[in-house]
Amino acid sequence: MIAAHPAIYNVLYTKEAAIELAGHLYYPGCLSLARKQTAAENLRSWERPAAMRLRPVSRRWKPWEDHILLDLGDASAAAVELSRSEASCSVRLWRLKTGQVELPPAAPPNQ
Repeated sequence: MIAAHPAIYNVLYTKEAAIELAGHLYYPGCLSLARKQTAAENLRSWERPAAMRLRPVSRRWKPWEDHILLDLGDASAAAVELSRSEASCSVRLWRLKTGQVELPPAAPPNQ
């Protein structure tokens, strides 16, 4: 059995991001393996199906948002306050409480 190494990652690009990356790496006439060049050329023909919606750009959590979320302790109330989905707030709150993500630094005292 092979043990997984914690510092090894498998990066995956899909859809438009994959097409853009392949275009940068495997431009016409570049030095590459023929099978990789062929795969990149095949990828260029991909088009997003009409029924496939675009995923909105994700918003990173900011320390001040984490503070509000922890202070409220309620995903529903935090969702309204932070203009985020209840599901997003619920998952973030769980991750903060279980140590899955680092707690934000202490807020400076009000002046």
